[in-house]
Amino acid sequence: MENLKIVENGVQAKREIAHFMMEGFTKDEIYLFAHDENRSEHLTDALNISAIGVGEQGFFESITNVFRSRGNELRSKLESLGLSAAAAERCEEQMDHGKIVVVATTLA
Repeated sequence: MENLKIVENGVQAKREIAHFMMEGFTKDEIYLFAHDENRSEHLTDALNISAIGVGEQGFFESITNVFRSRGNELRSKLESLGLSAAAAERCEEQMDHGKIVVVATTLA
């Protein structure tokens, strides 16, 4: 997926979001992921972009995430945006090391 960026911090995430918007994506089509749930929520709110919800994942998948580990939940959410299982795994590994993943897609 070419509309995926892995960055170090919120400043870089903001820059990538701006690039995606210049390419024609709306804020509702841009998603941010971080391994720490509080960090992810804070950055999503601060940067005014979308969070993955029931609409993107589907009701049953969203309910299932309640019982998954954070890593499994992140991989599931990334796959719901069109990433392959292998790509979602690589992204989750990067998030384990403190990275932030920014995805732009019209699939959701």
